[in-house]
Amino acid sequence: MLHVYDTEISSRLLLGTAGYPAPAVLSDAVRASQTQIVTVSLRRETAGGRAGGAFFELIRELGTKILPNTAGCHTTKEAVLTAKMAREVFGTNWIKLEVIGNHDTLQPDVFALVEAARVLSNEGFEVFPYTTDDLVVAERLLEAGCRVLMPWCAPIGSAMGPQNLSALRSMRAHFPDVPLIVDAGIGRPSHAATVMELGFDAVLLNTAVAGAGNPAMMASGFAKAIEAGRQAFEAGMLEPRDMAVPSTPVIGKAVFS
Repeated sequence: MLHVYDTEISSRLLLGTAGYPAPAVLSDAVRASQTQIVTVSLRRETAGGRAGGAFFELIRELGTKILPNTAGCHTTKEAVLTAKMAREVFGTNWIKLEVIGNHDTLQPDVFALVEAARVLSNEGFEVFPYTTDDLVVAERLLEAGCRVLMPWCAPIGSAMGPQNLSALRSMRAHFPDVPLIVDAGIGRPSHAATVMELGFDAVLLNTAVAGAGNPAMMASGFAKAIEAGRQAFEAGMLEPRDMAVPSTPVIGKAVFS
């Protein structure tokens, strides 16, 4: 079981809801993923008029927990205001905090991120910060009141997979008791399995599923890969060796002359 902010979750796959070709496709993908948490943008809800309201009703019908996000925000002030509006609209203290600092890479502005996290934590929010794999930034976010960290493994929507396994390993080792959810950059089920084998607690996906030829099938594939990666980590995997090691003992083997 995964525990985030005193909430117990059985699925280690979190799913984004943007970019699906049709509401029915989104619904099928969410069900196939068996996720219990979906991320929703306040901009999607408020800008869509009647369509936005219908979308929100669809999400409610799926019975998942909603994690609103501050997607598209570029300043602390904008992110805090969006989070407060999201709390009113969606009725939850959870917020996936995004403060984008670079238009090309969509890398977070970590300085504004920490500041926004502190403000929101002081106002009763339970913050899920989208951050980099920098240990110092992670420390500052925890000091600001975050109890979950969501490091990227590659730029949002790039599908490149883990770009710095050493940094991800260091983050897991440095924060053994903090829930770590890889957010952004996952493109294939094998990528998800890789980060779960490192000991990460969950994976958040959107583009890799929404952009697939068959989103429901891809969501199911990711769910299986995440479960396999977690089981491998908990089972204790063999470390790579420099030399071959026979699996069959040589002592007692037959000798022919």
